[in-house]
Amino acid sequence: MKHHRTSLLIVDDHEVVRSGIRSYLEKISDFHVVGEASSGEEALSMVGELIPDIVLLDLIMPGMDGIETTRRIRQISPRTKVVVLTSYHEDAHIFPALKAGAISYIL
Repeated sequence: MKHHRTSLLIVDDHEVVRSGIRSYLEKISDFHVVGEASSGEEALSMVGELIPDIVLLDLIMPGMDGIETTRRIRQISPRTKVVVLTSYHEDAHIFPALKAGAISYIL
């Protein structure tokens, strides 16, 4: 029986952050990083093509922010779960992301 690995798309405007997350997750056999995006717009295109199980998404990015990106990801691929990455712990940042459809957040 083939083992299902959870597919992940990493979205962050900082390449070093994406690279670090990818490096860490590739060591875990249950996860498979299927791509990286540097913006919300790029993420939407990739989600439509790849249909990942999970999107790890930076909350604060130039252009389309993580809240709007989350909302649109949930419209494009309702089965894709969004986990928000943020350095902000204020409710004003976290609750709108959860309301938009994120299932969790990582500080």
